[in-house]
Amino acid sequence: MNDSMQVFDRALVRRRRDRAAETLAHADFLFQASGERLCDRLLDVLRTFPTALDLGCRTGGLTPLVRETGKIETLIQSDCASRFAHAARSKNNMPTLCADEEYLPIADGVLDLVLSNLSLHWVNDLPGALTQIRRSLKPDGLFLATLFGGETLKELRTALMESESETTGGVSPRVSPFVDVRDAGNLLSRAGFALPVVDAENIEVTYENALKLMSDLRAMGETNAVSERSRKPLRQETLLRAAEIYKGRFSNERGRIVATFQIVTLTAWAPHASQQQPLRPGSAQANLADALETQEIKLDDKTPFAKDNTDQ
Repeated sequence: MNDSMQVFDRALVRRRRDRAAETLAHADFLFQASGERLCDRLLDVLRTFPTALDLGCRTGGLTPLVRETGKIETLIQSDCASRFAHAARSKNNMPTLCADEEYLPIADGVLDLVLSNLSLHWVNDLPGALTQIRRSLKPDGLFLATLFGGETLKELRTALMESESETTGGVSPRVSPFVDVRDAGNLLSRAGFALPVVDAENIEVTYENALKLMSDLRAMGETNAVSERSRKPLRQETLLRAAEIYKGRFSNERGRIVATFQIVTLTAWAPHASQQQPLRPGSAQANLADALETQEIKLDDKTPFAKDNTDQ
């Protein structure tokens, strides 16, 4: 990995996730909601998976939801933060790894399913991580993940940027960047996955004020870990002004601020010969006009009409 890929301070990410092991239970509603959506997608697949990996398991909140689906025989939990991994093992009594998503310690072709619930947005080299995930899957293995998209925390980002510009005369990264939905499908294809599907959904959460939102982000282990972040603490003046801007511009009719979380869902398969393949151009066996119960007009048949219109 070269220096240009070091967007996030991974050591700081781990420390903040370790710290959140004690507080996540009070602020895990977003991960639970996203986990339920993942399990709904899993239920749509008409097969079971003998061996699966929960990549970025936090305290193991996804495991009880997965058990209810009856789709997985053995689930291995994994997180880059040791305290998260320990909490997940204690909670669910399941095989657990403390492993970095950027250096996945899984042999090629051994997993039937990889799940990841709102964790991969902290990875520096996302194409590389996706490639490792694809290699760890057996042929026709499934990858199912959610991650935060680019619309996430757009209100907080705006409020902090405007406040810092007003109070200090400059701006530094205060909210982490997230994946662009339009790029996600290309990333899956680049990693060698087949049949990629990407969709996004915005979830709006309301808070009493911006300070309560920031407190929840801290409890989740989701505060800023950008490598180029300012090392100076946020000035009180800047923080209070950001809260004022936020409330003035992004409040609902009840006076509560609105925070947007964009959940991007990725579905893709490790390639296998049995999967549906795109047809070669011109190889179709059915006529579209017949299916639509209409008359086919060939290109040559259109020419006189086009000429007549031109002459007029």
